[in-house]
Amino acid sequence: MSEALLAAQAPEAPASGASGALQFWRRLRTRRAALVAAAVVALLVLVALAAPLLTAVEGQDPTTYHPSLVDSARGGVPIGSFGGVSGDHWLGVEPQTGRDLFARLVYGARVSLGVALAATTVQVVLGVVVGVTAALGNRWVDQLLSRVTDIIVAMPLIIMALALLAVVPASFPRPVLVSLIIGFVAWGTIGKISRAATLSLKNLDYVAAARLSGWSTWRIARRELLPGLAAPVITYAALMVPANISIEASLSFLGVGVKPPTPSWGQMLTSANIWYQAAPQYLLLPAGALFVTVLALTVLGDGIRTALDPRSASRLRVGTGRKQEAKAATPAEPAKAATAKEARS
Repeated sequence: MSEALLAAQAPEAPASGASGALQFWRRLRTRRAALVAAAVVALLVLVALAAPLLTAVEGQDPTTYHPSLVDSARGGVPIGSFGGVSGDHWLGVEPQTGRDLFARLVYGARVSLGVALAATTVQVVLGVVVGVTAALGNRWVDQLLSRVTDIIVAMPLIIMALALLAVVPASFPRPVLVSLIIGFVAWGTIGKISRAATLSLKNLDYVAAARLSGWSTWRIARRELLPGLAAPVITYAALMVPANISIEASLSFLGVGVKPPTPSWGQMLTSANIWYQAAPQYLLLPAGALFVTVLALTVLGDGIRTALDPRSASRLRVGTGRKQEAKAATPAEPAKAATAKEARS
């Protein structure tokens, strides 16, 4: 077989990068909820990246104590209204320590988002490698890797993370450690998705043509299978990011995640659980940031899922009306509908 045979199979192959991206954007832009969520996520990422600049404009940092701004006679409650909000401290100060809340909140965004994205990257790399290897390997390799994946999926994530975090020396950078542990313990589901998708793709004609033309297994996986895995992997990865943010917050809340003085939203919630009456903003600010971030990423993940796979209905019906979806249809779709209508008549 020659390259001409592969070209003849092009209609069944995954769409090219340019046309596939254009179709994806056409479908995604019809979902207003997903676009709003994408704007919120972009703003959060911008705030996290610009944390040093924002705190420099405010003139504060996340670790400096301000004992003069808390009332020691009342147990460390911030002095002033709304938790000590002022021109120098835009969101007030932390009870007992007087550390600036705005600075800790924006630096906490860096930790929470960074840990979630790093853990998701580890999960995707491990899951795709194991899933593709299992699908392309012989029966024994498939059985071995599939059983390992089943064990990983069955593991209770929080319990395993607690156990691993407890035995690692405290000198190891905690955000990096949390990212690695979440990634290595929670890649099983994406491994199963990658294996199932690869088993389906490797039986298609264009992959068979590539095999008959003498391509190696690695080249077939890289050139033919990985582009076909992009849609399910990206879809699931978009939904894994908010889950990993929640896991990091849970671990920090339990006291085994990110350690002080490094700020984290989960760590702030741990300290705030005894101040919700005296200083409610100390609890509401990190909780609200977590809620908005997880909600925005979940809505964006659902939009990406439905844009990559238009056959699956969106779970969020906001901004997915028939008129909008008709605008996103490719030129071939109206032609097919007209042909079918003429055939019925």
